[in-house]
Amino acid sequence: MRWLPAALLLLALGLAQAATPPDPVAEDALLAQITRRAFDAPEAMLAELRQRWPAHAGPGQPREAAWLMARGRVLLQAGQVEAADAVATQLVTREDGVARAWLLRALALERAGKPAGALAARALAVLDPHCPAGDEVRAVRERGCDFRSAWEALRMLQREQSAQGAFVLAEAGLRRALALARAGGDKHLVALSLGMLALALQAQDRLDVARAELQAAEAEAQGDLVASARVRNYGAIVERRALDREASRSGVEAALQLAEQADAPHLAAQLRSNLVDSYMHQGLLKEALAAGQRALPVLQRFGDRYYERSLHHNLAVAYIKLRQFEQARQALARVGEFGVDPADFVQRARELRELADTWAEAGQYKEALAALHGERTLTARANERNRAAALEELGRKYDSAAKQRDLDLLARDGQLKDQQLENRRLAQKVGLAVGALLLLSLALVGVTLLRMRRAQARLTANQRLLRAQSERDPLTDLSNRRHFLAVMDQRAREETAEGFRGALMMIDIDHFKNVNDRHGHAAGDAVIVEVAHRIKAAVRDTDLVVRWGGEEFLVFAPALPGDDLAQMAERILSSIGGQPVVTPAGPLRVTASIGFASFPIGSRGGAGGAAAPALRLHWEQAVNWADMVLYKAKAEGRNRGVGITAVEAPDANMLAALLQDFDAACLNGQVQLRQLPGPP
Repeated sequence: MRWLPAALLLLALGLAQAATPPDPVAEDALLAQITRRAFDAPEAMLAELRQRWPAHAGPGQPREAAWLMARGRVLLQAGQVEAADAVATQLVTREDGVARAWLLRALALERAGKPAGALAARALAVLDPHCPAGDEVRAVRERGCDFRSAWEALRMLQREQSAQGAFVLAEAGLRRALALARAGGDKHLVALSLGMLALALQAQDRLDVARAELQAAEAEAQGDLVASARVRNYGAIVERRALDREASRSGVEAALQLAEQADAPHLAAQLRSNLVDSYMHQGLLKEALAAGQRALPVLQRFGDRYYERSLHHNLAVAYIKLRQFEQARQALARVGEFGVDPADFVQRARELRELADTWAEAGQYKEALAALHGERTLTARANERNRAAALEELGRKYDSAAKQRDLDLLARDGQLKDQQLENRRLAQKVGLAVGALLLLSLALVGVTLLRMRRAQARLTANQRLLRAQSERDPLTDLSNRRHFLAVMDQRAREETAEGFRGALMMIDIDHFKNVNDRHGHAAGDAVIVEVAHRIKAAVRDTDLVVRWGGEEFLVFAPALPGDDLAQMAERILSSIGGQPVVTPAGPLRVTASIGFASFPIGSRGGAGGAAAPALRLHWEQAVNWADMVLYKAKAEGRNRGVGITAVEAPDANMLAALLQDFDAACLNGQVQLRQLPGPP
């Protein structure tokens, strides 16, 4: 019954909405409230969303993407991952739904305990033109910035950055998220942003500043029980890291009380999981086990893999302290079932260090040594990532300093010109004597200007070098996603009425995860470098080869017809799979899957045999088509290429519908494909 007031509020908003034209701001606030409540009551919110779905959010309508995104998020909370993915497929066919589609798939990965930063970054790249950093208020009020989606993408990115030890980058992302939340007037997101910012600041040993941000977060969360509970939990984490165990425990207990008042069982289970750690470090082992056993079935019911894994770890530590070693090993085996998230090095290293100390205290030195070795390995990798992040931040600061020097030089140039005018006025009054002085001044100006030009040339060269480095992948020296987006933005400004022109090819190394798992990351890096080299050798000099992410590559070939594109795909398949790749673990057989298409897309013939007009596509939609045929190649068994030869679609709406149900379109002959087998 505690949800009744909120339900009545939603009902009132729904009735008002039916009586008056929809207000997008109020409607987005309603959808945000439903998706937040779905964290603890997914089935009830799914039913409520179905009941309130308005007529103006039908297929093709401007508000359809917002309602579809809310449905996808509630489906994820309800554990219906496949249904949520189907919603993402619907979203990706809409121009205003591409960012939401990537974000929804990123949330699905995060829920499954997998790295989600790459997809979150892809979503943010689509949102950035409408939500530019540094101008958040104007972006929200005038440019139609979807600030909640941008906030969610930034949250996932900072979580991955913090887990990797890149706290400076995490802080920058959180400050941008805070600015978006304030611009949108969402106090719930403002409170959460301040709480997460406190964690990032504490991780940089800025404890006093972190506590000040927590006080601001508590003020923003007033009247919102769920936000208050989360902020208290952030405060407990800060105090725990500051080694104030009593304050940390009190904070978690206060947060748990607020969650129970809000009738939020999922959040309460997460807080009980945190309470296990607090009890354990204060020697209350039986209380820790009781809290953990109460939280575990709730976390399993909600499919919360992240907190379930953490809870099993804490229970294992408690069992070791109680010298119940067999139960501890069983709990650690459950932890191992979740795998090691590459984006969570810092947290996992802390856990391994805790295990090493606990095993050693219990006299189990073999297990302690194994945990210690694991902790050192992860710590080294986290430090390397943090070092790279610090270098990136230093590059940005250098660029800012260079711009300031440019401004200083311009100001000095202006001052010199003013001095020249003054000298000329004096020359008219004084005559020949001042004329000599004027000549001397001109000489000095010339020397100064020459030095300024040389300094400007050095600054410009350094800027070009930094820009080039930011657009290259450090492992393969290929272009990275940032460079590709810049090229596409430039081409978009030059597009004709036919839209995007050119050929795209998406390439994915088959079973790459097995290479890392069986042979180590050094072998995986060697495979990625060699595959990049072979792709580069198989394409034209004018083609752009991009490391799209992980083991995935993209080739953009301007003005390449379908038959020539197919021949290029055959060359790449043969080049990658024809010869084993030499790695530190020995030679490995590597194959790839390829999806390719030439744009603009048109059918092979219209009515009466006449050629149908090509359909205009934006480049992001073209990438989606290439992605789709890549998935088709992987579904067909990998080690092959699949290309689009023709599409029977009279208009853009039919083209979007074909992409939404791609397999059916292929079976019905509406999409004609070309199969290219890889080397045996």
